[in-house]
Amino acid sequence: MQHLKKSKIKLLFSIFLILTISFFIQINNNPTSKYKINNKYVEGVVESLNIKDNKTSIIVNGKEKILVNYNSKFYCKLGVKIKAIGTIEKPKENTVFHLFNYKKYLLSKKINYIFKATNIKIINYKSPLKYKIKNLIINYINKFKSKKYLKAFVLSDTKDIDDNIKESYQNNGISHLLAISGFHITILSHVLLIIFNTLIKDKKISYLLLFAFLLFYLFLTMYPPQILRAVILFILMTIKKQLEINIKTIYLLILTFLILININPYYIYSLGFILSFTVSFYLIIFNKIINKFKSYFGKTFAISIISSLAGLPIIINNFFKINLLSPIINLLFVPLISLIIYPLSLIVLLIKPIDTVLYKLIKIIEISSLKIQNINFLNITLPHINIFTIIIYYALLTSVLYIYQKKGKNYLYVFLIFLIILKNINFLNSSSSVTMIDVGQGDSLLIKLNNHKTNILIDTGGKVNFKGKSYNLSKKITVPYLKSEAVEKINYLILTHGDFDHMGEAINLVNSFKVEKVIFNCGEYNDLEKRLIKVLDKKKIKYYTCINELNIDKNKLYFLGTKEYNDENDNSNVIYTKLNGYKFIFMGDASITTEKEILSKYNLPDIDVLKVGHHGSKTSSSKEFINEINPKYSIISVGKNNRYGHPNKEVLNNLKNSKIYRTDQDGSIMFKIKNNKLKIETCSQ
Repeated sequence: MQHLKKSKIKLLFSIFLILTISFFIQINNNPTSKYKINNKYVEGVVESLNIKDNKTSIIVNGKEKILVNYNSKFYCKLGVKIKAIGTIEKPKENTVFHLFNYKKYLLSKKINYIFKATNIKIINYKSPLKYKIKNLIINYINKFKSKKYLKAFVLSDTKDIDDNIKESYQNNGISHLLAISGFHITILSHVLLIIFNTLIKDKKISYLLLFAFLLFYLFLTMYPPQILRAVILFILMTIKKQLEINIKTIYLLILTFLILININPYYIYSLGFILSFTVSFYLIIFNKIINKFKSYFGKTFAISIISSLAGLPIIINNFFKINLLSPIINLLFVPLISLIIYPLSLIVLLIKPIDTVLYKLIKIIEISSLKIQNINFLNITLPHINIFTIIIYYALLTSVLYIYQKKGKNYLYVFLIFLIILKNINFLNSSSSVTMIDVGQGDSLLIKLNNHKTNILIDTGGKVNFKGKSYNLSKKITVPYLKSEAVEKINYLILTHGDFDHMGEAINLVNSFKVEKVIFNCGEYNDLEKRLIKVLDKKKIKYYTCINELNIDKNKLYFLGTKEYNDENDNSNVIYTKLNGYKFIFMGDASITTEKEILSKYNLPDIDVLKVGHHGSKTSSSKEFINEINPKYSIISVGKNNRYGHPNKEVLNNLKNSKIYRTDQDGSIMFKIKNNKLKIETCSQ
């Protein structure tokens, strides 16, 4: 018996080792694609279809999976074969530090390329049987009032749920309740087993039917990694139980993890995958803590606490904030959704009249979530944390939970201390930094001074889409980036001038952060500035115009261009400062006219860092000016493939003696100054 046990351990260890080696081989090799970058068309079966804001996104399974984007509405059934004409392009990586990486997200779905379609047509209307079944299910669900949530709980599709509702779930720490998990798979499987065992007396056949259904269910849900984990683990646990194999659940979880990352090594870039396995690992390892509680609510609260602590670093590094009330909120919502809403969603599919009841309950859930998110006094912003801190955190978490499980001693307060340290860790940073944030064709610079206690934002960026509507750049880029840097307060918001690409996001930022003072340039206020001033007056935020200098503790910011012109660009605030001995000058959109005035009034040789004027336009950065200030580094904020042709070749030639950084090529650019040494980091693709 002992020999048999050792053989099982050796076999299991060998499987783990083989799968682990296989994973590292795959992840260290660049993903290969069957498509070439010069392909002008793609053909394949439609696996998913999403139409939003008159745009269509289709996942097409051709030579491999590819995402087809089309700037118009295109309707078709799943499973039909289409042909799209257009061009292939590589997915974008994040060009702003710490933010969402779209390329890695698509890799986690086994998608290497995006196809930008100019025309799409259906070339085969016949769908395989599995797609016909899925179309029938979708059409059936669409007849219900509660269809948005039925799609979420049955098909793992949350795209139809309103964004503001989903955001409230996220803010309350309960968005995981919309995801199909091991709990849902277990309930569904037990219900099906009861049905199969009633109809068929042979248990083996019942289990085979169940496994076949679960595998088909994976297809229905498009194989999200968290459901893959739940299904594979459930099948392995069932086999273990039926064959009476003596193996710990945690080993089956590890085996499931290794199987999945060998199916697709890029699952490690999936938030759902990482959260699912991390939380499951801690819930299994410390199951005895949960079982110490006898009541359902006690167990639920213990699960919520362990889950929250296990997922904490992952949540911080993706959303840069946490809600300390989320374990309490989960205590309210978990039973409502898991024990009432989810089972009712399955029953409704069979008994349609109950749909009205379900719909009303869902509305109560949504309204409650929207109300509760306003209780935000325990919402805290936390900075992006590095891998070293994450390792320390999980070592600490494992130790504290182990001591509590073995000895009953509660040291959970340690995590409050950890959060306090993390919250204030940037204040221990003695460096100063200047970051040119990649906002496309626009400007936005963050300066952090005085151990990162003072935050200065020069310009906000602003973007208009192809239909002339403003794009919420701050929500997607500026706000999350500032939060990732632990910015909760902007001490000075300096607007170089009133053009939209420089101050278009000012109102959004003022509404998102506490702003102490706003600095305008010289000249009359335009309509955009007037709209901002109305908001500043309402919020009682002080603002100034046409100033000469700012004294910020030991630092000074000098405003060089104070002469008024008839041109908004010429009136740009031109700012000079010296940080730890390094000289910076930020030119806004100032033209050659302003440059001549500055040269006549100031002596500015050997500038260390120049923020090039007007995105590298030929109207700025004259040879005379550049030769005089002689910059060591030049940074150009410019949109990729912009329609203006920025930066101009002549300007680049004028700057040839400096090291040039461009946001369209290098992404965001950070200058860190510590111990009188300048370090440069870029966030390039």
